Amino acid sequence: MVAIDIAKIRNEVLIEAPNHKRRRRLSVLNTRAEHDRLIETLRAYGKPVICAFEATGNYHRPIAWRLIEAGFDVRLVSSMALARTREALHNGWDKNDPRDAQVILHMLRIGATQRYHDPLRAGINDVQELSKTHEAIAKAKTEIQHRILTHYLPLYFPEIERFRGNSRSDWFFAFLDAFPTPASIMALSKEAFIEAAWDVVGRKVSKERLLADIYETARTSIGLPLPIDAPAIRMFRM
Repeated sequence: MVAIDIAKIRNEVLIEAPNHKRRRRLSVLNTRAEHDRLIETLRAYGKPVICAFEATGNYHRPIAWRLIEAGFDVRLVSSMALARTREALHNGWDKNDPRDAQVILHMLRIGATQRYHDPLRAGINDVQELSKTHEAIAKAKTEIQHRILTHYLPLYFPEIERFRGNSRSDWFFAFLDAFPTPASIMALSKEAFIEAAWDVVGRKVSKERLLADIYETARTSIGLPLPIDAPAIRMFRM
């Protein structure tokens, strides 16, 4: 039985083998040569090997893949279960890598582990990465939208928000890039503004009336009177 406390640079490994009175400790760096050394060490026992670890960010994925490819049985330890077992065994919450390896080994011995399913081996790695990336981009987009709506617009053009529509209104953000402040609109006549913004707002019903309404709104805006070339407005556009 092999307990591995995963870390970014160095993994603490604790090995318990039958017919060996003492457990063996290893420190294994996350390098190809060190992973090879661990696999050869485990194969040298000449017996079935069960490895267990706690998922740690994504640092466990490469070494888990190597262990599976080597033909070892790989188990996953729940982070919550590990924390509670550590508290029960050591009467405290203090965490350190050698102690965690002991706790993982104890959980492996009593069967308190889960079977580890490697996404690459299961054929779902591409789908998983697409899903995770989509989630990250969606969250970033939402965060930026909230920052624009709660920070920039109250400062420079509070009244424009009522024209936003829904969160997918790409034309609205394209419009803000072209006309970020009321002053950038009022620098033009109404007719010149409508002509300049015509293609920016995309396909709209009653487009001319919408742009005329935005123009009149800019005329009475309470936004801070910053010049269009101010560094703050350049940051807003970016």
